[in-house]
Amino acid sequence: MSPTPSKRVSGSVSRKKPMGKGSTKSAIKAGTKAAAKISAKTSAKTAKGAKDRSLGLLPKQLVIQMLDMMVKSRVLEERLIKVYKTGDAFFWIGGPGEEAFGVPLGLLVNKGQGPAHDYLHLHYRGTPTLIAMGMPMIESIRLIMNRSTDVCTGGRNFANHYCFPEWNVVPVGSPIEVQYGMAVGTAMAQRRRKMNKEASGVTIVTGGDAGTAEGDFASCLIWASRPGKEVPLYITVQNNKWGISTSFDDQHGEKHIADRGKAFGIRTNVVNGNDPIESYFAISQDLEYIRKNTKPVLTEFMVSRLYGHSSASGANREAGDCPIDLFEKRLVDSKYVAPGFVKELWAKYDAESREAAEIVRKEPVPTRESIWEHVYVGSENGDWRKF
Repeated sequence: MSPTPSKRVSGSVSRKKPMGKGSTKSAIKAGTKAAAKISAKTSAKTAKGAKDRSLGLLPKQLVIQMLDMMVKSRVLEERLIKVYKTGDAFFWIGGPGEEAFGVPLGLLVNKGQGPAHDYLHLHYRGTPTLIAMGMPMIESIRLIMNRSTDVCTGGRNFANHYCFPEWNVVPVGSPIEVQYGMAVGTAMAQRRRKMNKEASGVTIVTGGDAGTAEGDFASCLIWASRPGKEVPLYITVQNNKWGISTSFDDQHGEKHIADRGKAFGIRTNVVNGNDPIESYFAISQDLEYIRKNTKPVLTEFMVSRLYGHSSASGANREAGDCPIDLFEKRLVDSKYVAPGFVKELWAKYDAESREAAEIVRKEPVPTRESIWEHVYVGSENGDWRKF
């Protein structure tokens, strides 16, 4: 691996915890069910002038911070699409529409390196999570433009195929849903540590609804839930109701993907993934349960897919609920932010992403010889002819 983002880009990539341990735990217990119940009625009530009570369940600073990061993530994704459409990249795939799930997840991760911290087995829609964890925008642009300065892959993988060992972000794979099978391995290692009374995090895995038809997902449910050998695994599915161009409703006999966990005795939830407040509390509660009980949880987050599956389908804006628009309206109506707040954020991050793209355009692409690098641990050269 190349140097970490903090070494390549000026400024720290560390983040402050949004809430103290005591306040977080009390807020989770008091607010999780309330947030889900309130958010289901928020739109109708705020339209009539009623107070949006769910916003008050979290500190105002944290609420505004989530909106900020959601906007930053979307601006970055739109910059990546522009980079592709101007011929500076071969392919784009990303997660516009998943910000209200991804940002809360990134804020709640126990970030660090090694099994004492959380492992993340993400799929290729994880930009909001990485932005919330502190990833600079320029690192994502280096990745899609395949520059040798790319700290994730050395310029040799697709957009959003992140890898940050210093944050336990396992390399994102292109084959659909293989991360579900891989996640069991790190969760098993963490279970062993927990049984030995050593510091241990949990394993978090994300994926799409269509990929749950793969055997890796079924294997994950089986291995995560063996009686007496359950593992601390947070199994999440971001259901945007589409698998490339195939509708969810034409392919799934179950009402909710989360229902499949019930047969294995796994705790399950279905969450409005377009509501960052509900997502924050759901993720908080799930992670607290896993850390305490060393057992898996399967949660399905209902999200939007706003720019199609990838650049293969055009990467044009499609119909669907925009979580940023919905959240902005709530914050404006509740006088948390001024009406032009998001517009100002957008302009700021658009300028930052444009400047970053100009910098990356001047950076070198990988050389032919570098294909043998980073094949083995310790950067041992992988050229078979030299063995």
